[in-house]
Amino acid sequence: MSRRLTATVAAVLTLPALVALGGLPGVTPTAGAFSHDGLPVEYLSVYSPSMGRNIQVQFQSPGLASGAPTVPSKAVYLLDGLRAQDDYSGWDVNTAAFDWFFGSGIATVMPVGGQSSFYSDWYSPSNFNKQPYTYKWETFLTSELPQFLAANKQVSPTGNGVVGLSMSGGAALILSAYHPAQFVYAGSLSGFLNPSAPDMAQAIRVAMIDAGGYNADNMWGPPWDPAWKRNDPVRQVQTIVNNGTRLWISCAPGGPTSDPVPPAPDADPNQAVDGANSGALEALAIGSNKLFQERYLQAGGKNATFTFPASGDHSWAYWGEQLQALKPDLIATVNR
Repeated sequence: MSRRLTATVAAVLTLPALVALGGLPGVTPTAGAFSHDGLPVEYLSVYSPSMGRNIQVQFQSPGLASGAPTVPSKAVYLLDGLRAQDDYSGWDVNTAAFDWFFGSGIATVMPVGGQSSFYSDWYSPSNFNKQPYTYKWETFLTSELPQFLAANKQVSPTGNGVVGLSMSGGAALILSAYHPAQFVYAGSLSGFLNPSAPDMAQAIRVAMIDAGGYNADNMWGPPWDPAWKRNDPVRQVQTIVNNGTRLWISCAPGGPTSDPVPPAPDADPNQAVDGANSGALEALAIGSNKLFQERYLQAGGKNATFTFPASGDHSWAYWGEQLQALKPDLIATVNR
């Protein structure tokens, strides 16, 4: 039974239509920015000493009124999915997130890249695909990038929000668990929140091979390595509760969104998500989301919004809808 379940989960995670986990392989957008013209979207090249390379970051200033005092602004970090591209963030390609946060008073930060990384610090470079460097995304997101943004863009290194989807939903929660001063708000949209569960760990390994040929052994080691539990939100729920982090956890059983979000201008039509496959992925994710809710409440947590709508699937339309829904809560939290 365990082997059959693992095979089923792995098959769902590796379906070709998995653009919801970050984009189709080989599809390269041609537009400079996918939101409407005139937005102050910048393309930053930020050197990462830990990875020994430059990381592209899409950035939008907080949009303060002319003449307003220049003070460090808070920010929302939007993390990408399993098939994250190296040229643009999936949030920019597939949603109008920059439009939604324009003029909000907080900056928008979209790190680009990180395919199959789970935005964590790996043990070593992936040997399956001969990766030339070791992923050190947690270090970049919580040390190197905040220092750059504070020095160059007047963005506060503390009191910010982080939102992730699918692969990065759990990563957002884990970043808040270990870096609570930086991230006082964390949102997980359709996240897989129990990666150390045996069947899920095996499915993740297969999915990472499919998405770029990455070897999970180089990430968190074999399934019994403590790193799997260290990066598991269900296992770290007490830490999250103790931090007092404000959470938004969203997942749905599958099915069309009630109010579909139109694609961003110039979004590639090949980025469409197959409804049946995306529904299966969402059905897979919801179990770990409800388990996280159960453990969160058992741990005494009282600072989270859990939303499990009747409609919505593993797609950018659903994630865009949820990002707009959580935006007022996020802004109110980081501006306290």
